[in-house]
Amino acid sequence: MKKTHFLRAGLLGMLLVLAGCAGESNDSGSSDNGDSTQISFIHWRGEDKDVFDEIIAQFEEENPDITVEMTIYPSEQYQATGQRMLQDGSTGDVFTSFPGAQFEAIHSAGFFEDLTDEEFVSNFDEGSITVGQKDGQQFALPYQLVFNMPVYNKGMFDELGLEVPKSWTEFQEMSDTLLENGITPIAFPGADIGPNQFMNSMMMNNAPDEDVFEKLQNGEESLTNEWWVKTLEDFQLLEERGYIQADALGTNQDSAMAMVANEEAAMLATGSYHMASLLELNPDLQLDLLAPITVPEEEAQYEGIHTATFMLAVNSNSEKKEEAKMFIDYLSQPEVASKYANETGQHLTVNGVEYESEALQNTSYWIDERNTRFQPRFLITNAQIEAAVLSSIENVLGGEDPMAAAEQAQQIVEENRE
Repeated sequence: MKKTHFLRAGLLGMLLVLAGCAGESNDSGSSDNGDSTQISFIHWRGEDKDVFDEIIAQFEEENPDITVEMTIYPSEQYQATGQRMLQDGSTGDVFTSFPGAQFEAIHSAGFFEDLTDEEFVSNFDEGSITVGQKDGQQFALPYQLVFNMPVYNKGMFDELGLEVPKSWTEFQEMSDTLLENGITPIAFPGADIGPNQFMNSMMMNNAPDEDVFEKLQNGEESLTNEWWVKTLEDFQLLEERGYIQADALGTNQDSAMAMVANEEAAMLATGSYHMASLLELNPDLQLDLLAPITVPEEEAQYEGIHTATFMLAVNSNSEKKEEAKMFIDYLSQPEVASKYANETGQHLTVNGVEYESEALQNTSYWIDERNTRFQPRFLITNAQIEAAVLSSIENVLGGEDPMAAAEQAQQIVEENRE
C-alpha cells in the first residue's frame, strides 16, 4: 500500500531532534499485507506529489511484489540533511540528489550505488547525464532538464511592444518601460529561494569561463576580481532602480509567483520549473524564458542557463537495491516520463519523451536552438564557498557595497578552500 508523507520544515526539524535523522524509516521492509517489499523514495519536489502518486500506483499495479513509500521534504531541508538520511539504508532506497555540492558530499560518503552497467542508463540522453558521473562511473541519473533563468510574461511584452533584450542597456530600457506602465520588472523570491537561480544568468556572461568556480576553489580566481564585483554591481542596480520589488529579501516564492500570475510583475526570477504552477494560477498567461544579458550584445557568449537535476540514485546501503533499480527503470520508460513531463511542466533527460503541453512545446526550442550554459552554481562543489557566494548577493541587496561584500565572501572562500 502506497504511503505519501509531505514534511514541512517545522515537522522536519522536530523529527531531526527526536530521531537523529530526517525522514521516514522503513524498518519492516514490507507492506501491510506482509507479502510485498516496500522501498523508500525520497525527494524535494512537493509540487510533483499528485503525478508521482499516480505513477507509483501504476508501478505497484505492474509490480505487485513491490510497494513504494514516498516522502517529500522542503528543498532547503533536503539539501541540508539529505546525506544524513541515507546513512543506515532504511530511508531512501531510491533518492534524489542535487548536482554540485550535494552530489559531491554524497559521493564522498559512499552512499551512491554504481549504476554504470544498468540497462536503463541507455534510456537517458547521453549528453545530459554527465553531471551524475564521477571517475567514469554513473552514480546518479538526472531526470529533469531545467532552464534556470527568469520566466517572463510574453503576452505582456507583446502588448507593450517589448522585445527580449540582447544587452544590459536594452535590459534596463525594457525595465524602465515596465516601470512606466506600473509593472515591477522582476519578482524576486529572496526569502526562500534567494539568488540561487537568478545568479546564474546574471553572471553567465560576466564570467564566460565555465571553469571560473573551480578556479575560485583552487585559488586561481577571486570574488574580488571584476567578474564577480560587476555581478554584484548589477544586482545593486536592480535593487536601486526598483527593477525588483521592495523588500525582495522578505518575499517568499508563493508571493513572488502571485505577483507574476496577477500581472503585477513581468518576470519571475526562478526558472522553467515554475511555469506549470504559474499557469495553474493564471491559465491565460503566455510564458517564455528570458535571461538578462549583462554585457554589450557583441560580448555575449550565452543566451541562457540549463541544468540537469533531480538526479535519481540508489542508496548503496539499501537492502532492496534490485527493487530500487526497477523503480528507476520504470520512471525512465518514455510513456511514464512523458506523463511526468506533461503533468509537471518539466523538460526531461529521458529519450523519446513527447511534450504535449503548450508551455513545454513553446519552450522546447531552448533545448536545441539556443546556446545555454550549465548552471554555474552547481559547479561549486564546496558548500561553504557556495554559501559565501550567495550571501554576497543577499548582502548587496540588503545595502552593502559590492566590493565590501565581495571581500567578505572571499575571506570565507580562503578559509574553506580545498
